[in-house]
Amino acid sequence: MVVTGASSGIGAATVRLFRSHGWEVVGVARRADRLEALAAETGAEYVVADLTKQADVDALRDHLAATGPVHALVNNAGGAKGLDSVENGDPDDWAWMFEINVLGVQRVTSALLPLLRSTVAAEGGGATILTVTSIAGHVAYVGGGGYNAAKFAAHAMTEVLRLELNGEPIRVIEVAPGMVKTDEFALVRFGGDQERADAVYAGVEHPLSAEDVAETIVDAVERPAHVDLDLIVIKPVAQSAPHLVARGPLHVREG
Repeated sequence: MVVTGASSGIGAATVRLFRSHGWEVVGVARRADRLEALAAETGAEYVVADLTKQADVDALRDHLAATGPVHALVNNAGGAKGLDSVENGDPDDWAWMFEINVLGVQRVTSALLPLLRSTVAAEGGGATILTVTSIAGHVAYVGGGGYNAAKFAAHAMTEVLRLELNGEPIRVIEVAPGMVKTDEFALVRFGGDQERADAVYAGVEHPLSAEDVAETIVDAVERPAHVDLDLIVIKPVAQSAPHLVARGPLHVREG
């Protein structure tokens, strides 16, 4: 089992949960110190890699090929930058989002598909490729600009991959979360501005946690091999759409 973006948030929670279920897990991310701490906590293996660099992805593939079978890949690495309009968007932010949310997923999927096939050929059964996208890849919203574009592309790539793999025992799953409160997602989006990051979740009753999404990921992967949960959209009850979030206590309307 390989989980990218494993140094924090959904990725780290997913590594923890898979390990608690007895899986051998390799966590992948750029920050060695975070991965070392996660490995010490969970017993997971790890590989330090920047998925926007082909050489790092190739090294990841070679390490996995040398150390054991790969049964599943969770493409979780991703992120957002900015909340600007299309007119005022920073092309560098857009390029960064496309690199990590789209090209990073393509690089890793392309590199590890032969390993997944080898595992199935040797052991039978099936393999899984699960990509974490976002509801931003399904519904546009004001300020979404570059993030919408990147996640729509990631969704499309996942759909195409499923078509391309038709006839092989390799299922392709997409998990598209809505509002998930983690330590870093909004902070990265707003360039380290803690006040703006906190405002995203202010007054929202029970936004999703990283653990909520991890439970969904693990459940999908652990389904029988013939069961493919093509697309799972998961949002907090307080969020009806990217642009429609209830703030304050949820309550039953009278009358």
